[in-house]
Amino acid sequence: MEELKEVLKYLKDIMSYKLVDGDKVDISIGTLFTIVIVLFAVTYILKLVHKIIVAKLPQDDKNKFLSIFGFLKYFLYILAVITVLHSSGVDLTVLLTASAALFVGLGFALQYLFQDIISGILIILDQSLHIGDIIEVEGKVGRVFETRLRTTRALTRDDKVIVIPNHKFLTDSIYNYTQNHKTTRECVKVGVAYGSDIELVSKLLLEIIDNKKGILKTPKPFVLFEDFGDSSLKFSVNYYTNDSYGDPRIKSDLRFLIDAAFRKNNISIPFPQRDIHIINK
Repeated sequence: MEELKEVLKYLKDIMSYKLVDGDKVDISIGTLFTIVIVLFAVTYILKLVHKIIVAKLPQDDKNKFLSIFGFLKYFLYILAVITVLHSSGVDLTVLLTASAALFVGLGFALQYLFQDIISGILIILDQSLHIGDIIEVEGKVGRVFETRLRTTRALTRDDKVIVIPNHKFLTDSIYNYTQNHKTTRECVKVGVAYGSDIELVSKLLLEIIDNKKGILKTPKPFVLFEDFGDSSLKFSVNYYTNDSYGDPRIKSDLRFLIDAAFRKNNISIPFPQRDIHIINK
């Protein structure tokens, strides 16, 4: 028992040995030993958290977390060292005061960066956006081909890349055409002159849709008589497709076919007209 007490006293003396002994800085071997233990603990906890978070994610999404966890690791290392030093009696007031202006500047500069990174993490975790999804952002339609922690990239219909900060998916309204499934309903609108045979109009539109490639047979296409316009009777032919990204080409082909069919059957597509009455006094 006496030997154990001697050993403990000897270890205590070693841990209390002052490596740095000043007015405001007081660092002992025990302080360094505590820092090492805390760093090992932080590393182990981060590995455990990383394993739990990415357990059910695809391999590509798992790789995206490597950079964010690497950043968190060094951030927590610095925080742990500062905490241990402060607990050991080291006066950090001078250091924090000198760095205050720097921290404020960094805070403003990194505000949107962290906002995008957190949004990217949430997107990956809840799987709300996938590679290949067709989205509409600020009037631009694109197919997502890459999601990163800070940005998402999509290829527009005119082969241009649109880079979207991830925070927009949480703060703005984003249309996702393929969130639930790849099938979307589209339509082409057309107006015919008053006095036209509307039964024939409906029949022609359905025949054109029925023979067009890229349009699904089920659900069935249908025609809506939408309104009595100022200059025309307004119709829309509605159909379903699995290619919403290439839909503008389908609509263009349909308009060509509709124009040809209407010309053949003497159905006119009117343009707005106004009568001007001049009163001569």
